Amino acid sequence: MGRRVIQLAAGRDDVQVHAAIDRADSPLIGQVLDDGVVVTSNLETGLAGCDAYIDFTTPEACAQAARAAMHAGGVAAVVGTTGLDPATVSELDRLAARAPVLVAANFSLGVNLVIALAETAARALGPEFDFEVMELHHRHKRDAPSGTALALAAALAAGRGQALADVLRTARSGEVGPRPDGEIGVVALRGGEIAGEHTALLIGDSERIELTHRAGSRDLFAAGALRAATWLAGRPPGHYAMRDVLGLPPS
Repeated sequence: MGRRVIQLAAGRDDVQVHAAIDRADSPLIGQVLDDGVVVTSNLETGLAGCDAYIDFTTPEACAQAARAAMHAGGVAAVVGTTGLDPATVSELDRLAARAPVLVAANFSLGVNLVIALAETAARALGPEFDFEVMELHHRHKRDAPSGTALALAAALAAGRGQALADVLRTARSGEVGPRPDGEIGVVALRGGEIAGEHTALLIGDSERIELTHRAGSRDLFAAGALRAATWLAGRPPGHYAMRDVLGLPPS
């Protein structure tokens, strides 16, 4: 993702890549990219002078970047890393007190619109409908369910006034009994080289609504992250979301 962000930024006149940062043992360290930027592992040097940084790493590396952004005076953060643990969330909260921070499970503009639509639909349909989420990704994806699937499920829960942690079901096997009222199931499928597909199913007794997004290329995630970075730079400190970038009303 970092490589695609850099390549797409090279074709824009409103973005300049200041640094490319990778882990210390990466074989890319020291390489000069097409735009003349040298890949480094030094976060402090890389973030110095930046208006915003884009993070597609791991929870541990994400926390390190947030601390470095604080030390650099408060650099705007666009975070696409998923599976964030409480310690990393705390570091991002501290950064948000000094700089704008946007965390998103998916930077696709279309996906974020579908998430907003799912919340609206759940609020309108109410408890009479059952909600399920299905996601399909390439065989190499390591986490399941995807962060986007969980965000979609959280939107459905929010629309019905629920906390996702109270109603989430990620596996069904064996004699599980009747489906509990209010449960939200999330199923993960893997295969091939699929960039990503997500479907929210809102199922009534005699009708079904499906909200689906299919990604044809991972470039759309990089493009969305760049749009988020250009929008976020210069904003007041605090937490932001992709729905803010899209101009959608708050949830």
